[in-house]
Amino acid sequence: MPPVHHEYPAEPLRSEHPGRQKLAIVLAILAVLPGLAIRVLDLHPEPLLAASLFGLAVIGAAFMLAWGAEVIQLDISAGLALALLALIAVLPEYAVDFVFTWKAGKDPVTYAPDALANMTGGNQLLIGVGWSMVVLVAAYRVRAARRGKGPRPLPPNIDLSTTDIVLERSHSVEISFLVIATLYGLTLPLKSSLTLFDSAVLVTIFGLYMFRIARAPAEEPHLVGPAQLIGTLPEAKRRAVVGLLFLGSVIAILLAAEPFAESLIETGEHFNIDKFLLVQLVAPLASEAPELLVAGLFAWRLNTNAGFGALVSSKVNQWTLLVGTLPIVFAISSSSLHGLPIDAVQRDEIWVTAAQSAFAVAVLANRRISVGEGCWMLGLWLVQLVTKFDDLMGSAQKPARISVGVVYMVLAIFVVWRNRRAVRPLLEDGFRTPYDELARAEPVSV
Repeated sequence: MPPVHHEYPAEPLRSEHPGRQKLAIVLAILAVLPGLAIRVLDLHPEPLLAASLFGLAVIGAAFMLAWGAEVIQLDISAGLALALLALIAVLPEYAVDFVFTWKAGKDPVTYAPDALANMTGGNQLLIGVGWSMVVLVAAYRVRAARRGKGPRPLPPNIDLSTTDIVLERSHSVEISFLVIATLYGLTLPLKSSLTLFDSAVLVTIFGLYMFRIARAPAEEPHLVGPAQLIGTLPEAKRRAVVGLLFLGSVIAILLAAEPFAESLIETGEHFNIDKFLLVQLVAPLASEAPELLVAGLFAWRLNTNAGFGALVSSKVNQWTLLVGTLPIVFAISSSSLHGLPIDAVQRDEIWVTAAQSAFAVAVLANRRISVGEGCWMLGLWLVQLVTKFDDLMGSAQKPARISVGVVYMVLAIFVVWRNRRAVRPLLEDGFRTPYDELARAEPVSV
């Protein structure tokens, strides 16, 4: 989950479906155990089975990490929570990508493409699937609510007259920093490597973002699922459970990340499947699954501001801190100051990723996203997916991939022009307006 500002709730938390929530916790633990057993006992199952079990371990650990990160908002200060949650939310994605990057430091020809493929795949999935999913799920639930079949009670301030998602004014901060990161990201396809200079720029953007959101006022956390159940425990027991969740999930991720990455590559070799597809699609699905599920639950309950805001914040984290730390890991592993090499295929993928981000921030210039725009995001992501298959595209693969990026940029320019009056107020709110003023204002659109 992303940074969420918080305070102790005014009333005791109540668990809505304790039986289901307990079952979810048990299933997450069971998902972790086989992979850990294989690693601890030093067993070597065939690649597909190993990839499946280690992937399940990563997914189970990521769920536990997400639950713990949500509940800890009840027990630590706002500033510390912001810093901690920003790092915790993307730990599974970082762990897998760092494995590839560390290996790239020893063997850049073999592993550098994998490190970049995992990074671009995670970023593309977040917008193409995550953002569009929240929009479409919320639209379906709004239509159901109009017929009296939606969630009860309805969230406060929900507007059933539109299926658009409208973010609160305070989210201008995340969107504005994503604008800056995206503008810099558009320069990356012009380079032959990701360098330590890129690290300095992107990590600085992330640091400034954290400094800005640390000034946000406290809000009561919105706990859902197992996090809600854990939040109802007595204070001492709750803290112990959260500590165990963190400890167990971190150990599981550290033990499973490397064999999961290696098993994916071996699976590709064993079944003659392009490892690029496995690294860019399967690995991000495993690490992003809990975050996407939680955002989907928020959308189902029509708490769209929390659900969509979570994914916007995650995009900022991935497009700044994740990308920015890869050259640092590579430099340490290679014992050099050389940048992480970018080959021709990954240059195209970075171009598509940056162009997709440009379209996304253009759409959010007025803090509003429609069903049509969500469909564009999903549709173009599916087109991207097709362009990754050599056997389908053949020699047309590279032009098709570049063309998708061009379509994103053309749409971005069009949407920016359409929303041009909203751009300056957005950036002023994002970088200058005090948080107490942002919190008081009602969301507006242009």
